[in-house]
Amino acid sequence: MKQSLPEILKCTLVASSRFFKIESLQLKFSNGVQREFERMQGQHQGAVLIVPFFDKETLLLIREYAAGTHSYQLGFPKGLIDQGETAEIAANRELKEEVGFATRSLTKLKKVSMAPSYFSSEMTLFMATDLYPEKLAGDEPEPLEVIKWPLNKVEELLMRDDFQEARSISALLLTLKKLQEES
Repeated sequence: MKQSLPEILKCTLVASSRFFKIESLQLKFSNGVQREFERMQGQHQGAVLIVPFFDKETLLLIREYAAGTHSYQLGFPKGLIDQGETAEIAANRELKEEVGFATRSLTKLKKVSMAPSYFSSEMTLFMATDLYPEKLAGDEPEPLEVIKWPLNKVEELLMRDDFQEARSISALLLTLKKLQEES
């Protein structure tokens, strides 16, 4: 049974930053129940995350500061899609900025959202193979540490305390599934 979307009775801007707008929504559901929800609207075109393969047996990870947890975390290159870019162009740009490589082969894995009850942002996950050296200056406040990780030690990566971002884990698992389908 397909449900109809709730009616938005009122939408009020609660707060705004350079990345997000927080809105309060007064909603009326099809059964007559009314509720107030809050959501964060991204002020961008979406984002990308890329699982890059240095070679057939080696992934490239980055270690970067995560302000939300005030820690350094391992993850895959990622970033916002700039105005006028496609997700594919943004993915290749982020690879150049964050790991110093471009790709000749980009495979779209899935578009995901994080906490869709609260956030409107979507991220497109990619797998990148056939890399070649090409570097662009990025916008990170400090150089990112690029780490080569053996594909045969992926279980060890999944168990690490500093590899916990859900989007990176999802992308890795989707990549492993894709590799299994291709073999």
